[in-house]
Amino acid sequence: MNKENAQPKLSATVLIVRDGETVPEVLMVKRHYQIDFAAGALVFPGGKATGEDSSAGWDPYTDGDFGPVQQDARIAAVREAYEESGLLLARPRQKRGTDMPLVGPDVAEKLDPFRAAVDRGEQSFLELIREHDLVLALDSLVYFGHWITPDLMPKRFDTHFYIAPAPRDQIAAHDGRETTDSVWITAQDALDSEEAGESVIIFPTRMNLKKFAKATSVQDAAKRFAAEPVVTVLPRQDKTENGEACLVIPEEAGYGQTIELLSRVNV
Repeated sequence: MNKENAQPKLSATVLIVRDGETVPEVLMVKRHYQIDFAAGALVFPGGKATGEDSSAGWDPYTDGDFGPVQQDARIAAVREAYEESGLLLARPRQKRGTDMPLVGPDVAEKLDPFRAAVDRGEQSFLELIREHDLVLALDSLVYFGHWITPDLMPKRFDTHFYIAPAPRDQIAAHDGRETTDSVWITAQDALDSEEAGESVIIFPTRMNLKKFAKATSVQDAAKRFAAEPVVTVLPRQDKTENGEACLVIPEEAGYGQTIELLSRVNV
């Protein structure tokens, strides 16, 4: 393994959720087939943190104070959600504060034309938020999971997973560059789609879908997972009793599964 891949890169992923007819739904996007990681897979919006995500300039433009790593990862999660889905987890700066409403579709639509430029690094996300007098609603994110890619993988990520209620009346739309489709889907329907061979879902995504499937509503998800400790998952390679190569994750992480065959990892 080369030095570039030795240290996992800080990343963030967000499960944006809404109440469905009977159980909650989560927004998933389909990765472009030419992307170098998880090509063609059904995933939650997310990606690597950028240098700007850790800028001290964000301090007046965020609701919530979570310390260096969590603050950076939450900013990355909100930015990635904006880039990949168009959903903006933000509030007007003049009406900021926990439990205050997020911006509506008018603001999200106003900022939509800048998504590609922010994604390419041509437009500062911080400057965009500042210019439109907004604050990121970092406090609306519930810490949900923490996965670190094992050493055996060619690309390694230190990924923090969050759950966030969907902004009311905003419309999600894939970006057409990194993602080619978007869908609101229940966790079980997504899992069934993969089982039927209709979708590709990578191991961490699959496990977090199984975990999210426990929730009966958005309110239940926020309450349930906010109360549960997040156990870091660094899968280790092993073999099953039958001698098949597998990954093993800690039971205390609460995924209801501790072994995954390497043949099903899908990366």
